[in-house]
Amino acid sequence: MKAFLYHVLNQLIIDEYRKYKTSSLDVLLEKGYEPSIDHSERLFNTIDGKTALHLIQHLPVKYQTIMRMRYAQDLSLKEISLITGQSRNAVAVQAHRGLGKLRVLYNRK
Repeated sequence: MKAFLYHVLNQLIIDEYRKYKTSSLDVLLEKGYEPSIDHSERLFNTIDGKTALHLIQHLPVKYQTIMRMRYAQDLSLKEISLITGQSRNAVAVQAHRGLGKLRVLYNRK
């Protein structure tokens, strides 16, 4: 009987410590926690994206159309291949090479 009580008591203690304790936002605010929202990274990403879109104009025409369709219009490789009449592999190669050329242009800036 003594071993049984010890085992049950031990399991109850373990269960108590393993319980997920929720904290309400009101309690956290009373303790001084203030959630901060930092939009700077999102802003930098937006600016970098706009810069990259403007740099597409400096690519050869062959890559400009593919890059605009792929990244500005968010079309899939299959959709681009249907529009341009090229094979999916050719579109993928042009997108990859265009992205490399765009990286070079972006890093120069």
